[in-house]
Amino acid sequence: MKASASYLLRRLMLGATLLTSGCNTMAPPRAEVACSSTLPPGIALSADGQTASTNLSVLTFNIEGLSWPARSGRGPSLAKIGTHLAAMRSVGRAPDVVLFQEMFSDAAKRAVLASGYPAIASGPHRTTRARGSTREKLPGRSSLKRGEIGIHAFGSGLAIASRYAIVDTDRRAYGRKSCAGFDCLSNKGIALARIEVPGVPSLIDVYDTHMNSRGASGAPAARNLAAHDRQALEASEFIDRTHDDATPLIFGGDFNMRHSEERWGNFSRYQSLALVHRVCVDPASGCEVRMSWDGDEPWMDTQDLQFFWPGDGVRIRPVRVEALFDGRPGSPQLSDHDGFLVTYELRWKASETRVPGCRVMPGTLAPAR
Repeated sequence: MKASASYLLRRLMLGATLLTSGCNTMAPPRAEVACSSTLPPGIALSADGQTASTNLSVLTFNIEGLSWPARSGRGPSLAKIGTHLAAMRSVGRAPDVVLFQEMFSDAAKRAVLASGYPAIASGPHRTTRARGSTREKLPGRSSLKRGEIGIHAFGSGLAIASRYAIVDTDRRAYGRKSCAGFDCLSNKGIALARIEVPGVPSLIDVYDTHMNSRGASGAPAARNLAAHDRQALEASEFIDRTHDDATPLIFGGDFNMRHSEERWGNFSRYQSLALVHRVCVDPASGCEVRMSWDGDEPWMDTQDLQFFWPGDGVRIRPVRVEALFDGRPGSPQLSDHDGFLVTYELRWKASETRVPGCRVMPGTLAPAR
């Protein structure tokens, strides 16, 4: 069946937006239709008919989309990331939502677009202002040689791609005094995409971030640790401001906390969210682990994490974790990070199942700044 002219126009507009302004948000319009008694696809009922459920798969993936001179020759691998996700989508095996990090270069932006997801939201742009952040100086001295030049050369590199409609977005840049070393060249921050999953009686808040690195930042340990601590606090403040605890939440990204007890300690002071790794490492959790985990604390061995919060009317729990883009057959390794894929089960009272055109979804945000 040929695509309509309006659909093609929307895709062209999205492509132009991605390449010229750093992947701005474009959520497809919502169309209300006549009320139907048919359950949306993917919704299952319990044996007694009292409970409904569906799955939502979320991939967090740092695609190593750095620009020259930090990286060179990344174009072919980035292009393969886009085509591989598009191929997975064509056979119905792609993640429902992808949280991208390091989408800096034009090749990286084209890869995100080529994945074919119909709804894409961006993180802070290069010029997005950090509001409400501390002005206190970090420990030690700033250095122009480490990239602490006072201006951003790039945006946040964040994008959230979804097969489902993104009905609201928001973003926050981390403060100018909340970055250390070469990380200050990008306007790092946190992004929110509020997603409408067919049938689910609540919207799902999905957050994406990329926090300050350690050795790669080139900044002294005390300085990059303090920057990471401030970003953890600012991310927590942003989530508190934009999220209603009654609704489910997923928070993923590159947290740059691998092998750092200090960073984990600081981060945990501000966050009460459940960590997927911590849940799934327990054999009694009912979460299937399809990847190699070493030791009792596998979350300490990776930068790429996901956290979640169960809502009141819609419960959420991880039921499967696996690696993607990890070098296995059919899963090419195309970045210096493997993708971390989590499948969540969403469960609610069957009587609350939302049928198209029959229920207005609660919870909206002001337009993204």
